[in-house]
Amino acid sequence: MSNEYKKDLDDLSETQYEVTQHAATERPFSGKYDNFYKKGIYVDIASGEPLFSSAKKYDAGCGWPSFSEPIAKLKEKRDTRLLQERTEVRSGAADSHLGHVFTDGPEELGGLRYCINSAALKFIPYEEMDEKGYSDYKKFVEDGDAE
Repeated sequence: MSNEYKKDLDDLSETQYEVTQHAATERPFSGKYDNFYKKGIYVDIASGEPLFSSAKKYDAGCGWPSFSEPIAKLKEKRDTRLLQERTEVRSGAADSHLGHVFTDGPEELGGLRYCINSAALKFIPYEEMDEKGYSDYKKFVEDGDAE
């Protein structure tokens, strides 16, 4: 967990707050990053902590942005709120609810599907990563490999 990323809830919309702080879920196909494929990274909307690279994003057809792997260590938590058991994923620094991870992802991408709420994310375009302090994460966008 990095100490440089601090939780800041002041500028979150009601939906962003409910998703990240109360584990709410967006309606499928309603989030702005579901059908979004620009080059860059996705960070925690509450802290700016880097989470996912566009190089690991794919269309799972589930209605939420899907990634094959994160670029940061995420917290995992057993979730039994619905009638099925799931694995919730949360950001490391701000402990924001992001979504869930499933084992039904494409085998050629490692078999995982990180199903993430758009409201939990902020996109940083590749061409703005240097000026916004994310230069060290450009390698994840360029070659797609997580550490």
